[in-house]
Amino acid sequence: MRRIPGEADMRNTKPETRRRGTPDFQLLILTLLLVGFGVIMVFSSSSSVALLNKEYNFDSLYFVKRQSAFAILGLFIMLVAMNIKMEKYKKLFVPLFFITILLLIIVLFTGSLNGAKSWLRFGSIGFQPTELAKISIILYLSALIVKKGDRFRDLRTGYIPVTVIVGSVAGLIMLQPDLGSCFILVATSGLIIYAGGASVKHITASIILLVLGASIVFGIGSLFGGDSDSANGQATAAKQDYKIGRFQAFLNPEKYRQGTGYNLVQSLQAIGEGGLNGSGFGKGIIKLHYLPNSFNDFIFSVIGEEFGFIGTAIFLMLYLYFIWRGMIIALRCHDPFGTLVGTGIMGLIAIQAFINIGGVTQTIPITGVTLPFISFGGSSLLVMMFSMGIMLSISRENTKQAVQERTTGVTVRNEVPTRFQTRRTNRYR
Repeated sequence: MRRIPGEADMRNTKPETRRRGTPDFQLLILTLLLVGFGVIMVFSSSSSVALLNKEYNFDSLYFVKRQSAFAILGLFIMLVAMNIKMEKYKKLFVPLFFITILLLIIVLFTGSLNGAKSWLRFGSIGFQPTELAKISIILYLSALIVKKGDRFRDLRTGYIPVTVIVGSVAGLIMLQPDLGSCFILVATSGLIIYAGGASVKHITASIILLVLGASIVFGIGSLFGGDSDSANGQATAAKQDYKIGRFQAFLNPEKYRQGTGYNLVQSLQAIGEGGLNGSGFGKGIIKLHYLPNSFNDFIFSVIGEEFGFIGTAIFLMLYLYFIWRGMIIALRCHDPFGTLVGTGIMGLIAIQAFINIGGVTQTIPITGVTLPFISFGGSSLLVMMFSMGIMLSISRENTKQAVQERTTGVTVRNEVPTRFQTRRTNRYR
């Protein structure tokens, strides 16, 4: 940081101007609205399934009680995270990142769920380290890019080391395997790297190599999926066939409606049945054992059926305003670290929401990711609430900075601004 010459000394400011500012109440209220709506939709989409299932003790409130408990715990985590200064997060990223790497390795040797080694079990509670990896990589990359400064723009000393870190984490996630989360992590990392000022040529070359590499690996895996006579070979072949089947179902869901296209056909039917006004809250039909995971990956389909086009449009506008508000907070931040972290968090939410909604509406192939704040899932909700606590912490730094500038006339500038900060204008103030 540097100080504009000839202006007042910060040491002479009153004590109250050195306090942290207030959080952005718009973002706080929007977060609570999304979480509350998510709990309501989990109840609507899961009550009939839980009521008729012995596994859930025939309790119609089984899922909503768990989601409510996670929401309350998440609120506490958000309030704590909101009161941690951004300078502390610069020190927190190292232990958090290495804990995440350790958990991603441990999970590979634990029991699997639905064919994927993604869960750590603590009694009846499960936790996905992949969710923690998303916020960990955001903090790690942001701190690393800021630390490198101008050296980050150099291919050998900056860009390559950062991409190797991203590739290593993505590789651990693919070993589970979890293609959807891997794509989200890589895309979010790419956004942070771009915002940090990396060369567009370097990023473009990386994307081309990534696509070519993925195509080669996928092709080889399809041709040589394993010895069909062995158990491991049969499992590998089944996974490859399922991935291919998902893509085929995306291209022609009706043709594969009795197999891999079943969920997509049911999802599209539910959204279509909603019409303009919807069937009404709790009155949807598709969730009545016709659509598996209606309270998880396909919860947007239930929203479409019960609230119709108008209700869905209102929900999407609220979601878009939430993302826009978060990006404004990130762009207002005078600290490059805060800008990169904020951009990464809101980018993560936007990318994951697009992949979820795009999958259930046949815009893109289904990858099996949740809708942030809305879908049932403790790991995702807790990490998202923690992320919003960080966003609110950034907004408090912004408010404090604005008060200091108005009170003392001191203007603070960044030595190495991010790509987005260099384009920031006074209209964001």
